[in-house]
Amino acid sequence: MKKHLLIAGLSMFAVGPLAAQGGGLAASPCPAGTSTAGIPDSQRAAQDACTQAYDVYQFMAPQLGVALAGGNAMLGQGSVLGGLGHFSIGLRGNVFKGLLPRVDQFNESTNGAQQQELPTKDQVLGLPTADAAIGIFKGIPLVLTNVGGIDALVSAAYVPTVNSDNVSITPQHNWQFGYGARIGLLSESIVVPGVSATWIERDLPTTDIVGTDGGNTLAIRNLKVKTQSWRLVASKSLILFGLAAGVGQDKFDQSADISATVNELGFTGTSSPPNTKQSLTRTNIFGDLSLNLPFFKLTGEIGRSSGGTVNTYNSFAGGRADRSIVYASAGLRFTF
Repeated sequence: MKKHLLIAGLSMFAVGPLAAQGGGLAASPCPAGTSTAGIPDSQRAAQDACTQAYDVYQFMAPQLGVALAGGNAMLGQGSVLGGLGHFSIGLRGNVFKGLLPRVDQFNESTNGAQQQELPTKDQVLGLPTADAAIGIFKGIPLVLTNVGGIDALVSAAYVPTVNSDNVSITPQHNWQFGYGARIGLLSESIVVPGVSATWIERDLPTTDIVGTDGGNTLAIRNLKVKTQSWRLVASKSLILFGLAAGVGQDKFDQSADISATVNELGFTGTSSPPNTKQSLTRTNIFGDLSLNLPFFKLTGEIGRSSGGTVNTYNSFAGGRADRSIVYASAGLRFTF
């Protein structure tokens, strides 16, 4: 079944019982069904397509999380803003060299799941995001700095509604807002760097994606993507340039209702895996370089996300779903 339209939709936003060769799962997560006199029932006819759909979802989910989370919560900043009356607004894009399954080259069996290596292709993936920081508390004055300052953080993500002949992407609402906070451990001054700890949750709106190809249908409904990130960041402004570096952790929680319907080679079947929740924790390190312009700051960032385990039944030619990902970000920030 050609599911490339569905994967294109995913790339717009993107627990195994035993270890085994392939992607780590010893058995397919989809119902096996039965065969009588060589004739499969509905579930067995669709099991292989259902398994591939599950594996593609597992494979894309960590990439989608990286595209949404990025590195520094507020690109180019490591210090709180300085209390009430101060704010910062930024636009950024997170991009990385991702892998897309070549679903147009998948082969499906109509007699149960067949473990195989699924083809992939290199693809630049990413998401644009917007964020804002609002000064709440300046902090407690100490010699040359303040400690304990507080900023409120807000983020926004957008998913479009798409309806074409073969694929539909239908979010419950197009915009999804995130929230968080930044605590100043040291406020930046002439001689003291800014050091802060941040926590932020960024989500995507709950979305349905349905792709069809002839008599075949692949549906991912109630897709939910939530990221919770904490960061420890240090920064210092050097008149024309600014530097920031940090380390942190991301937790990606994602779930969906997945189903596959097959109508080919004289067989018709529908199958759904019973458990499509994924929770993954990864370490994130990054560095920022900023150009300080009047009223605005241009920032570039490079970082690396790694760690955690994601198992699939099939393997993928480009590597595991939980491989390390190096990403880059660029953005523009206005601060007052």
